[in-house]
Amino acid sequence: MGIIIKPIVTEKLTVQGEKLNRYGFIVDREANKLQIKAAVEQLYNVTVADVNTVNYHGKRKARYTKAGMLKGRTNHFKKAYVTLAGEDKIDFYANI
Repeated sequence: MGIIIKPIVTEKLTVQGEKLNRYGFIVDREANKLQIKAAVEQLYNVTVADVNTVNYHGKRKARYTKAGMLKGRTNHFKKAYVTLAGEDKIDFYANI
């Protein structure tokens, strides 16, 4: 499995991509900033200026159903916010 798992496409990050040239990705939890930078530069052929990472801890969830109470938790994951240098852009919709 690669460093980058999937891009984050939300309204907030779409606006940041247009105004601040910043994009978000779900990345491997063991990856560091240098590995993330290299993976984005290689995958999208852009120059990365800055990488910020955020670790999210999975939360416990419970719900009531006909079969009784179901318990579980959401997954742990890591987000990376990548700021591109210059006039570089990433178009996530080009391959659709």
